[in-house]
Amino acid sequence: MGFTTGLLGGFTLTTTLLYLSLSLHARNRVHQAALLHQQSLILTNLVDPQPALPPPASREVRVGIWETAKDKWNARLESEVRRLQHMDWNEVRERMEEGVSSVYRRAFEKGREVIPDPPK
Repeated sequence: MGFTTGLLGGFTLTTTLLYLSLSLHARNRVHQAALLHQQSLILTNLVDPQPALPPPASREVRVGIWETAKDKWNARLESEVRRLQHMDWNEVRERMEEGVSSVYRRAFEKGREVIPDPPK
């Protein structure tokens, strides 16, 4: 092993060990600070309790125009299906029969007015 290779190898090893040590030390300090902060809050709340936080407000996420159109379509379809399920079909049939018979009656009455009766 040459002088340059040994020097670079030693420098790399020393730098790596120093970086890992400092990184581990910094993470430990951050963790200790979080623990101390948590313990401080616990002790403070024992002596002087904080008022309860209000429940978080519900948050609605706005959707696109396509989703809004689909929701409106589905709501309209659902209401129409419910209306059809609760409809009295006998009443509908009777109204249609009355309507058809009145149209039929008027058509034949007008036909009699237009066509004169045959002479006897």
